[in-house]
Amino acid sequence: MKKSYVYILKCADDTYYTGVTSNLEQRLFQHSTGFYKNSYTSKRRPITLMFYAEFTDITIAIAKEKQVKKWSRAKKEALINGEFDSLINLAKKKF
Repeated sequence: MKKSYVYILKCADDTYYTGVTSNLEQRLFQHSTGFYKNSYTSKRRPITLMFYAEFTDITIAIAKEKQVKKWSRAKKEALINGEFDSLINLAKKKF
């Protein structure tokens, strides 16, 4: 079974980047070196891996990546800090 990973990076400008990959080590190297010159992280280095989750089904990993990308900063930080009980209360609300 091939593994896939959803990951969250913290960039030098204090923003978060969420991605999905089947080779986490290689992808982190690419982010760190600016391999893709026009990518989000290329101009925001250095980066720090804050969180990753392993999946055995790439379709689930892609769905989770899309879900996390829509989350607020507070919700991403709760995930990073392992505050799983807080996640439901941190959904974005429009008033």
